[in-house]
Parts: sequence; structure tokens; C-alpha cells
Amino acid sequence: MTRVELYGTATCPYTRDLREWLECRGERFDEYDVERDSAARERMRKAGAGRTVPVLVEDGVVTRVGWQGRGCAIGE
Repeated sequence: MTRVELYGTATCPYTRDLREWLECRGERFDEYDVERDSAARERMRKAGAGRTVPVLVEDGVVTRVGWQGRGCAIGE
């Protein structure tokens, strides 16, 4: 089974939209708020995602940054 991780923020509307898309598809995933969880933010950066959310990681590989061409920038 593929491990799916969603990295985002509580205030980013694109994180919400990607979450809803995953839920509608019946995907199982773990979600991390990178503004509140510094360890998750570091994992996201190590995966090569940069400073834009949402980020979708499947089995350790970034498969999507942003949602439908849009995303939210996060601070340091």
C-alpha cells in the first residue's frame, strides 16, 4: 500500500481543496500542518518541496506541489 502524506497549513485554501479531493477519492493519507509542526516542515523540505503548500508525498516522493496551479507560501 502506498503511503500518502499531505503537507499544508490550516489557513491555505488549496490545502483544504486537495484534502477534499483525496477524501472524495477515498484515499488514505496522513496530514501535517507545517506551520505548527516544525518536524513535518523539515520532512517536507527534505523531500524537495520548497516553501509552497499543499504538498503531496507518495512513498517519500513529491508528486504534487500546489493545487491546480496555485499554492500558499510558508514562512521560515
